[in-house]
Amino acid sequence: MRNLIRCLRTVLVGSSLLLAACSQQLPDWRDGKLVAVVPEIAQGAEAEFERELVTLFGQHLHAATVLIPKAPEEVGQTLNEHHAHLAAASLRSDSNVAALSFSTSYQTVREQIICNSDNKLPKTLADLAGKKLTVVAGSAQEAALREAQVKLPSLQFQVRNKIAIKELLQEVSEGISDCTAANELQFFNARNYYPNLGAALNIGSPSKLAWAFPRDADPALFNEAQAFFERIRHDGTLHRLLDRFYGHSDRLAPADSSLFISRIAVALPHYRHFFEEAAKIVNEDWRLLAAIAYQESQWDPLATSFTNVRGMMMLTEETADRMGVENRLNARESIIAGAKYLALLKEQMPDRILEPDRTWMALAAYNQGYGHLEDARILTQRAGQNPDRWLDVKKWMPLLNQPGYYEKLKHGYARGGEAVILVESIRSYYDILKQLRPEQKPAVEDDDPYQSFSLL
Repeated sequence: MRNLIRCLRTVLVGSSLLLAACSQQLPDWRDGKLVAVVPEIAQGAEAEFERELVTLFGQHLHAATVLIPKAPEEVGQTLNEHHAHLAAASLRSDSNVAALSFSTSYQTVREQIICNSDNKLPKTLADLAGKKLTVVAGSAQEAALREAQVKLPSLQFQVRNKIAIKELLQEVSEGISDCTAANELQFFNARNYYPNLGAALNIGSPSKLAWAFPRDADPALFNEAQAFFERIRHDGTLHRLLDRFYGHSDRLAPADSSLFISRIAVALPHYRHFFEEAAKIVNEDWRLLAAIAYQESQWDPLATSFTNVRGMMMLTEETADRMGVENRLNARESIIAGAKYLALLKEQMPDRILEPDRTWMALAAYNQGYGHLEDARILTQRAGQNPDRWLDVKKWMPLLNQPGYYEKLKHGYARGGEAVILVESIRSYYDILKQLRPEQKPAVEDDDPYQSFSLL
């Protein structure tokens, strides 16, 4: 009844909404069901982040969350026709999207012009004259360009419907478009796949991203959202989520990601079945195991370090003996042993350490040893931070090479900073591998490696 009254009130005050929309009853969120618009999964990390965040909000309300994927240009109509309670869709809070209301901002990002760095990058908006500039319709980037257009009326750009930002970034990389607009996090992520992208210049003021509500949204729900953001900002949940989805996005240099993509095409298909076999044994994602192996050896089964760490997974003699490895230079043996060792490290950890922190800490232990990880967790706890969260532990792990710290710890000196770099790099490689198509095939050695690398 409450929704019907609200809908009728909206029509009576002159809204252009059709009465037919009133017949589609939106459940009352107090009855245990929250309906939210979210980005389509093709938007990548942005979509995953928003889905996680709004699901947490549903838990805050003790409600099941129903997610409706929509393109940015469809958000306003979906809300104003009361098909959803809110939109968790990375919208710019100062934009007038179909006269919506916005929550407090939860993230601030710079909006940038992204162009193909094979060509000379524009230094000012005026330099974009004559270039093909495209932007996702209804996005925060379109709002930023509209703001810039007020100051520079000659600025021209093409608005595209039914397309994801990473598709536009791919078009720029391939020379189909000259430039597009993206926020800094979208750019960092895309640069891992397309190293020839370059950030040319910032557009206007940064975007303050927020959730959107219909103008006549239930004030109680809006207030709950405000309280939710205040709580997760205060208890660190928001910071941890941002780090989880974006904290490692700019870890790889363009040359690193370019080499990785070429190795995906040429080397990975020859070893993928070993990673898949090992993954089934330890109940792990094969792509994570492949990311570890690349970071360790660049998928070279004969790799050997000056410290005599050897093989695809760069096992020490001690670890190899512990895992029953007869030949560290045998790719299959090394991969299976490395997977089992990672699983063993995860099993040693206290049950209260949850994923994905459990995996990131296990990777740090894989690099420096479990004892040194424990020392870093002790430093974290002494500093009044949470030793069960990688976001906190990684701040203290680099201090394991400083005498004022390691001399007071049980396991002594360690190259803790190296472990942090390793974990964050593996996270980046893992993200790239998750974009692989299932049918990825080996490339001929002299093929263009980019021809064989395709994204979902």
